[in-house]
Amino acid sequence: QVQLVESGGGLVQPGESLRLSCVASGLTFSRYAMNWYRQVPGKERELVATMAVAGGSSTYAEYVKGRFAISRDNAKNTGYLDMNSLKPEDTAVYYCKAQHRNVLIIRYWGQGTQVTVSS
Repeated sequence: QVQLVESGGGLVQPGESLRLSCVASGLTFSRYAMNWYRQVPGKERELVATMAVAGGSSTYAEYVKGRFAISRDNAKNTGYLDMNSLKPEDTAVYYCKAQHRNVLIIRYWGQGTQVTVSS
């Protein structure tokens, strides 16, 4: 059974940092690209960052460039999203997704972790 479990969310003040983790089980993690999305109530889920299977190539949404960093440790079956200089508009539920590198219809989602940025 494949599982992705996010953790690390919480309540922080503007300007602070958080590190989200996504631990994968039941799959060969190194065969999957890692993506992070976020969603606020009433809006569509939006892509925040992506990282290729080997960890060398990453992309970011314009609104998080320079503040967020995606990384992965294939030996630990874990992906990360380091979020710095957080803003209130970053408040959302953050989800990780594992996307098979060759078969695009094979993808798995985590349950999400809430990030709230508020003073």
